This record gives sequence, C-alpha cells and structure tokens, in this order.
Amino acid sequence: MASKPILYSFRRCPYAMRARLAVSASGISVALREVVLRDKPVAFLAASASGTVPCLVAEDEVLDESLDIMLWALRQRDPEGWLTMPREGFDWIARCDGPFKSALDRTKYPPRYPDADPEASRAEAHGFLADLDAEMGEWIFDQPSVADYAILPFVRQFAFVDKPRFDAQPWPRVQAWLERFLASERFESTMKKYPQWQEGDPEIAFP
Repeated sequence: MASKPILYSFRRCPYAMRARLAVSASGISVALREVVLRDKPVAFLAASASGTVPCLVAEDEVLDESLDIMLWALRQRDPEGWLTMPREGFDWIARCDGPFKSALDRTKYPPRYPDADPEASRAEAHGFLADLDAEMGEWIFDQPSVADYAILPFVRQFAFVDKPRFDAQPWPRVQAWLERFLASERFESTMKKYPQWQEGDPEIAFP
C-alpha cells in the first residue's frame, strides 16, 4: 500500500468530508490516515503547509485544499459524472466556501467572534440557503454533481446548529436534499469511524 496516495482526514470536518466523498465516488483507492486535531502527527505536519485537513500526498504533488482534492480524484475517474455540470456550479461552491461558511462559523461559534451578531450571521446563511432552494430541483442541477457534494457537508453542519429551526424554514428542496444525503449509503460509508493514525500503524485503504 506504500504506493497509494495518502489522505490525511478528520471524520467530522466538512472539508475532509467533501474530499472523502469525491474519492469514494471516483473509486480511487487511497491510504486514509485519521488525524486527531489536538494531536497532529509529525508526518502530517511535514506534508501539510497549512497544518489542516484534508491533505492528500500523491506521488508527484501535495494537495492541501479540499476542492483541489475533489477535482484531483474526479479528473482521474468520474463514473457518476459529477464534473458534468454548468460553470455556475463553481459559483455556488464559491458562495458556500466564502459568505456562507463565514456566516456558519459566526452562528455556530459566537464566542470566537465577539464583534459579530449571531442572528445577523444566521440571517446571512439563511439567504444563501433560500437562494439555493429557489434554484435547485432534486439536485442543484439536473443530476448529482461536485457542487452538491462540496456544499452538502456545510449545509449539514449548519442544520445541526439548531435542527428544529432549520426544519421549520421554507426550504423544502434544500431540506429534502439534505435528508437524502444523510440517509444515503455514501454518507454512511464516508462517516465510518477510523482509529487515530500514528507513526508505524498499518495503512487503511479507502474507500
């Protein structure tokens, strides 16, 4: 397994989740190393310029951004056609990773942002989700795409800040989209628990 690309991950991180989703969809086998963020291994810190997950170490490159890892996997093998989407899909991802993620953090972790108003941040996040609900059908486009699976982990995180309040919003398409994701075999397999990786441990093949 030494020749496999290495994917440093952390189960609950939405960035790491989106990377695992794309690797799983591609069917490319990697050696998964589960990182505990309070106890980062030396090999991970040596590989990752940012010291954050996910980080993919391939034979000739190191990828430290989750979207880059998604595209790396899917450009090699894309059996479900996730990359067959309009360019607007990348605009939705940019909105998710920029304004929505900022609003999500300020809603979920108010003590970290004492100068921010959590309710104003929640309202900003709601604006993104309302726009998404107005534009999408069963998926953001006609079929599942990288946009869906890049955004769903963050919508999941926002929803569970206050799930009853999320469920009460007038976003039937977004709510149904998230529930299908949470009930899917892909989500279940992607969220499988792995032991913390430490130097000398045997590698774990994923998917």
